[in-house]
Amino acid sequence: MPTATWQKSSYCGEGESCVHVAGGDAGTIHLTESSDPSGAILGATPVAFRTLLHTLKKEHRRG
Repeated sequence: MPTATWQKSSYCGEGESCVHVAGGDAGTIHLTESSDPSGAILGATPVAFRTLLHTLKKEHRRG
């Protein structure tokens, strides 16, 4: 993957356990873990990423 501009999750506190997100080619959204940003990179379509965020927010509200 070409050099990406990673953005750290706003829910991340201090430390190495954060999710980073970057836009990619052809509208793909990339996600990776901050402890190894060049390691495992997950690619998702905007629709799939939106669905993931919606599901996570829904689960968070259930608590």
